Amino acid sequence: MNPTDEVDDLLTRAGARWRADQPSAPEPDLEQMLGGRRRPRGWVPALAAASVAAIAAAALTVLPGGDKEPAAGPSTTGGTPQSFAQGNQAPNDDLLVRDGDRVEVGGHVIAAPGKEPVFCPPLPQPAIGRPKGAELVPSCPAEYAVTLKGFDLNKLGYAKTIQGVRTGSAIVTGIWSGRTIEVQEQTVPKTLSTTAELHIPPDQVPCPEPAGGWKAGPNDINKPGVAAFLDARQAQATDPRLLYPKGRVPGAPEVYTIGVAHGDLAAFRTAFEKVYDGNLCVHQVKLSKADLAKIGTAADALMDKDLGMYGFGPDGVDKLGISALVYDEALKTALTPIGLENIKLDVVVKPLR
Repeated sequence: MNPTDEVDDLLTRAGARWRADQPSAPEPDLEQMLGGRRRPRGWVPALAAASVAAIAAAALTVLPGGDKEPAAGPSTTGGTPQSFAQGNQAPNDDLLVRDGDRVEVGGHVIAAPGKEPVFCPPLPQPAIGRPKGAELVPSCPAEYAVTLKGFDLNKLGYAKTIQGVRTGSAIVTGIWSGRTIEVQEQTVPKTLSTTAELHIPPDQVPCPEPAGGWKAGPNDINKPGVAAFLDARQAQATDPRLLYPKGRVPGAPEVYTIGVAHGDLAAFRTAFEKVYDGNLCVHQVKLSKADLAKIGTAADALMDKDLGMYGFGPDGVDKLGISALVYDEALKTALTPIGLENIKLDVVVKPLR
């Protein structure tokens, strides 16, 4: 399979994943999101992934006192040291969780009769919009469930009972040990306002604005010559990325950016301008489209390894974003061959140091 087919195949399998990852409403209908089915594999489009990460963080982990996480609390005895030794810290080590660490999670809690409550990350649920009375029984796959010892169901937020299973939302702080949290504190997530206007700031283009300014209006990049040029250079460059340096308003200029990982930037730009004459930014990056596809294929092979991974896709220009339950030693070991410097993690179990 060539790089184009490989990426297209991964993108095709990503559609359902991205749609299922959309954030829940302020009072989440939890039972419709937690159906216990493994998500399909695949890429998440880069801009969609960024939106999912930003919105989901706001929807599922809004903390009392504002939209910022509380100051890190002290580590308890037996936990990870306050800081890693200078010079020994690998990328994402600030998210690394070991037994005995004080951690925080925010989101869905499920309590089945006769069982201890569990926290479950925002896994996809394909059966959205079931009529009242036909809701799925809330559940969480074992590889993603975190047992909450000492959790008070009377303090569960947005609580409801479906076929005997209690479900709701909470923010929990406690001590981590083998997919279990000894609960020390629990609070109810704040309800987000649904009336606030969504403000999208202007995009930051990684190139200076030309002397005459960016040309207003759209650019026609959907030309056969452009597609053929880029398809022939997947090992050298990224796909075009559309940015709005003046904001997303009618008539605002559009700028397409292309990252070049290998070869001369000026030569690439000169050649590309023969097939495209619109606003353009050519800049240096670390990974080409083919490079990132190889990393994505390696991550895809880890999805069934009981490592708590439940999503991945391009993050920004040249990193792979991975969504996971917790960044522990097992996941770190599995990701090391991929290149930890190439990965940006989004985890729901966060250490408090």
